[in-house]
Amino acid sequence: MTSLPSVCIIGAGCSGFTTAKRLTDHGIPYDCFEASDDVGGNWYFGNPNGRSACYESLHIDTSTTRLQFEDFPAGADWPDFPHHSLIHRYFRDYVEHFGLRETITFNTSVEHAARRPGGGWEVILDTGESRHYDALVVANGHHWNPRWPDHPGTFDGTLLHSHSYRSPFSPVDMRGKRVVVVGMGNSGLDIAAELSHRSIAEHVWVSARRGVWVLSKYRGGRPADKMMMPPWMPKKLGLSLARRAIRKSLGNMEDYGLPKPDHEPLAAHPSVSADFLVKAGSGDLTCVPEIERLDGDAVVCVDGTRIEADVVVYATGYRMTFPFFDDPELLPDEKHRLPLFKRMIRPGIDDLYYAGLAQASPTIVNLAEQQSKLIAAHLTGDYALPDVDAMHAAITRDERAHLGQYYAAPRHTIQVDFARYNRDLHREIAAGRRRAARKAAAR
Repeated sequence: MTSLPSVCIIGAGCSGFTTAKRLTDHGIPYDCFEASDDVGGNWYFGNPNGRSACYESLHIDTSTTRLQFEDFPAGADWPDFPHHSLIHRYFRDYVEHFGLRETITFNTSVEHAARRPGGGWEVILDTGESRHYDALVVANGHHWNPRWPDHPGTFDGTLLHSHSYRSPFSPVDMRGKRVVVVGMGNSGLDIAAELSHRSIAEHVWVSARRGVWVLSKYRGGRPADKMMMPPWMPKKLGLSLARRAIRKSLGNMEDYGLPKPDHEPLAAHPSVSADFLVKAGSGDLTCVPEIERLDGDAVVCVDGTRIEADVVVYATGYRMTFPFFDDPELLPDEKHRLPLFKRMIRPGIDDLYYAGLAQASPTIVNLAEQQSKLIAAHLTGDYALPDVDAMHAAITRDERAHLGQYYAAPRHTIQVDFARYNRDLHREIAAGRRRAARKAAAR
């Protein structure tokens, strides 16, 4: 009997440990290395590895039934939108339930990973130890390396990235402060709404390059993501119906004091908030154009508005980073693009898998759970990849299908519709099993 390939998994966030669970199910030998002292990655509040962006008040924007693992359902008593502490406990319970903790090496990071001339990978740990593996799973996440804008000028106050924000009082006490929040993604909306409470900041301004559609977590009394159009519906029709419903329920963003969006609803990754629109409409926060420059005790916007401020919080997203790679072929380009077959595999490199490397609507938590099915089937030989040309053609088709609704921006290069992606992934797994069976029969 042919032995199964050995695998190295980098990271024990939700993508890493669910992949580990799948490999365990198939008897595939692996080592999983985690730089922190526990599982959870970005959902581990106060993560000592410094890579968690979790703030004290954070609740997930995906509803429970959309985020749960299919082989480990969430509790029946869970709220619709759980707090980060509940999510982290859920992750720890998953790991304990499936006996994965003893297979994870904690407080150990992968410093370097390189392809070996004869195949497989050389992995160097921060202990200095070098190990060899047949395959590599990259699950280090993509929400940990903050993207800072390059504003000219100097600022006398405090510049803070949302990645470091923990509460209105840590690491900076915002009470009585004049605060500018830059960005209108989910973190920016959450932080701005929280700080704008009259008992905290003196005032909050929210600066953005363009207007956004701020969506509600609920629609008609139900979590809005439960009302997403099913994958069998033609996408153009589904988008049209969803956009009409959003416009009808929300009205115009300008009516709340927000800038008018220059795009249709759902043409950007959804910005979701329970109370941002109310805060804006109540005058507790003010929306202003993007910042042109820093000016000592103030920021100056592109329209000439000068805002005296004490703190600037940059909620400006993250860079997709793999610090253990130095091969340019394995890294995103200058426009944040990293084309992958089924958002997992670089054509021509069939022993490397990127797990969870997507911005999925509505959920990211169980994306890698689905991807791990292809990974395990490929490692056992039950699934065969298409040829390289077919993989490139599939990437082009998939990116057109998933990215076509979004405006061009670095934040949208890895966007997928989870339901449609999942349906397509399972079809591909079935096709790959047929390819593998034909190859076996031809031997």
